[in-house]
Amino acid sequence: MALLEEQVDHIIDLALAEDISHGDVTSEALIPPELKGKASILVKEDGILAGGEVAKMVFLKVDPTLQVEVLVRDGTRVQPSDIVANVSGSVVSLLRAERVALNFLQRLSGIASQTARYVAETQGFVANISDTRKTTPGLRLLEKYAVRMGGGQNHRLHLGDGILIKDNHLAVLRALGMSLKDIVAKAKQNAPGGLEVEVEVNTTEEALEAVEAGADIIMLDNMSPDEMRHIVALVSGKVRIEASGGITLDNVRVVAEVGVNIISIGALTHSSKALDISLEIEPETIKLL
Repeated sequence: MALLEEQVDHIIDLALAEDISHGDVTSEALIPPELKGKASILVKEDGILAGGEVAKMVFLKVDPTLQVEVLVRDGTRVQPSDIVANVSGSVVSLLRAERVALNFLQRLSGIASQTARYVAETQGFVANISDTRKTTPGLRLLEKYAVRMGGGQNHRLHLGDGILIKDNHLAVLRALGMSLKDIVAKAKQNAPGGLEVEVEVNTTEEALEAVEAGADIIMLDNMSPDEMRHIVALVSGKVRIEASGGITLDNVRVVAEVGVNIISIGALTHSSKALDISLEIEPETIKLL
């Protein structure tokens, strides 16, 4: 998944409309429109940067005459006092764009940083850290990009991106008298474009039945490490295995040790803390033109 500029542009338009569609009455009341200056974007804690180019797009959307220099590439580890970008031009424009640009940069860097922590915990094992669809409405494209910048992988981007038979699908179809084998066979038959079929399972018996039915991936949902290890020993090499549910930084390494191929973690996007980043105007650069 590449960052599609048109979609990102639309997301930025919505964010700016939310913040400055009624103007910036404080800056407009106090700051002369001809005042120029320079600001630095400063990191205040350790993490992984993501969203530098998105922040640049915000500034240029607010005022195309601003000069924006991104100094640090997305995916780079940063630390306190690192300057990741410089912006110069109209002070009023800098202040108008500041909050939205920082919101994107802090949010995406927080996700990348959290993802990198999980990736570090699973070094040396075959498991890949993956996100889920538990994303902020409207920001999925950017949040999944941030996961990749932290070293993780993307699960489905949307509901058309793969067949994932979950507990509610199974409940509905079992109520119609279908077995798990029937359900997987129907999904395989009707899968558009040869999409892979993944099945969520809760027991060893369900896992074996899904594999026998021809599932491409099985998702071990909220299982203990011992349960997962037992299933991996039975089906490894026959199907890809995903672990999901209740996985934290405290137990992710234990999960990786059982030999699963994928570990999906909703907290990468729904619970990551924003990275502390600020914009500081340099007073010595202020001048009237």
